[in-house]
Amino acid sequence: MSRGRNLLLGGVLTALLATVAAVAAGPAGAAPGLRLQYKTSAPGATADQAEPWFDLINEGTSPVSLADVRIRYFFRADSPAQQYRFACSWAVVSCSRITGTFGAVSPATPTADRYLEVGFTSGHLAAGARTGDMQLRFHRSDWQRLTQSDDFSFGPARTTYGDWTKVAVYRGGERVWGEAPGGADPTPTPTPTVTPTGPPGGSGVVFDDFAYSGPDDPALSAHHWTVRTNAGGPGVPGASWPRENVSFPVLSGGNRALQLRAGTDGTAAGTTQSEVLHQRKFLEGTYAARVRFSDAPVAGPDGDHVVQTFFTITPLRYDLDPDYSEQDFEYLPNGGWGEPGNILYATSWETYRNEPWQAVNVHTEVRQSYEGWHDLVLQVADGRIRYYVDGALFAEHGGDYYPETVQSVNFNLWFISGGLLGSSTPRHYVQQVDWFYHSKNEVVAPADVLARVGRYRADSVPWVDTVPAS
Repeated sequence: MSRGRNLLLGGVLTALLATVAAVAAGPAGAAPGLRLQYKTSAPGATADQAEPWFDLINEGTSPVSLADVRIRYFFRADSPAQQYRFACSWAVVSCSRITGTFGAVSPATPTADRYLEVGFTSGHLAAGARTGDMQLRFHRSDWQRLTQSDDFSFGPARTTYGDWTKVAVYRGGERVWGEAPGGADPTPTPTPTVTPTGPPGGSGVVFDDFAYSGPDDPALSAHHWTVRTNAGGPGVPGASWPRENVSFPVLSGGNRALQLRAGTDGTAAGTTQSEVLHQRKFLEGTYAARVRFSDAPVAGPDGDHVVQTFFTITPLRYDLDPDYSEQDFEYLPNGGWGEPGNILYATSWETYRNEPWQAVNVHTEVRQSYEGWHDLVLQVADGRIRYYVDGALFAEHGGDYYPETVQSVNFNLWFISGGLLGSSTPRHYVQQVDWFYHSKNEVVAPADVLARVGRYRADSVPWVDTVPAS
C-alpha cells in the first residue's frame, strides 16, 4: 500500500473511526450478532505468505467492544518446529489497533495444528457497522514459501469478500461465528498486553524508514547518517568503499530500503565494500533493525567469505583501549574465521589489539542459514546485553563486555582478508535494511518494537529523531 493511497483514504478512515470508536459499549447481555467476511489475495497452493483479509460486521442491536473480539484463522504448519510471523499491511480501523499471535490446535487435525489469532487493542463496533478492510498476512520466519492448500481456513476460490465460516470469531472467549477444526475450540488465549500508543517510556527515539533517493540525498546527512568512503579496515587490505555501493531501492509500493553492495574480482584493487553509520550518541536502550541477509552473490561465483552486519561501536583509540565497546550481529553465509559454512554471531567486545592479535570478547553463534529477512533486536540495560532474532532470545552477555561510552550505529558489508575465491570472475553481494529503530534508556520487547514501527508506517512517518546528541 503506497503512502499516496493511504492519504487518499484518510478521509474514509477518519469518518469510519469516528463511527467505530466513539460509540459507548452496549449492555453485556446483548446478542453479539457478529459475521465475518473473508477473501485471500494469495490464492496459490503455495505462497511467499498467506494473506487472509477480513471484514467484521456487527448485525446486532448493540455496539461491541473490539477488545473482546478474537478472530482465528486455522492452518497446518509446514513442520512441527516451523515458526511464523504476522503483519498487518493496511486496515481501515488502523493496523496500530490490530494484534496477531499464533497458538496450537490440540488435538491437531489433518488440516490444522496452528491458528493465527487476530485481536484488537481498542475501539467499538457500532450496531450495523463493519470494520472494513483488514489486509493481513503471515509468513514463515525463514521466509521460505509456505504450503496453504492443506489449511482448514484457506479458501483459494474466495478472491472477493464473502461470508466464510471456516474462520471463527470469538467474543469474550465464546465462539459466535464460524467453525473450529474437529469441532473443538482451542483454549482461549489471555488478552494481550497493550503497548501504549503515546510517547515511548525512554529518553528519546530514532526511527528511520530509509525513504531516501540515494547516497547523495541531502536528507540522509541531515538525519545524521554517513556513507563511508575512506580507506581502511575491516576487510581486504587495499579495498575501496565507494559511495555508489550504497543505494535505496524500492522494495514494494513506495517502501524503500537501505542497500549495501560489496563486489570483487579476486584482487584487492577490484574489491569494493560498503558501510553506513549514524553519529555517536547511543548507549543504553533498545536497538532494532529489519535486515535481509543473503547466502549467495547476486551475480558471479559463490564462496567468498563475506560478512553482513548490524552493530554498535565505540572507536578504538589505542591497543586494548578500555573505553572501546562493540555489539555485533554478524552473518557469514560462506563461513570464515575457521568456520566452514553458514554461521550467525552475536558478539560483545570489551577491547582488542591488532598486532599481535588479541580479542577480548564473548560470542554466541548458531550454525545455520539465515537467508532472508530477519528482525534483529539488541537490548542494552542493567548490565546485560541481550540479542534477539525474530523475537527469540539469541544471546545474553554482560560483565566486562557491557559498554561504557557512547556508540554509533553501523551497517556494513565486507570481505574477510584471505577469504576471497581464486577466481577473476566479478561477483557481488547485497545486504538490505528495511528500517532502523532505537529507544534511548528503555527496554522494548521485540514484539513491541514491531508494533511501534507499524504505527510509524501506518501514520506515514518516515523519520524521527528525538535522541539528543552527546
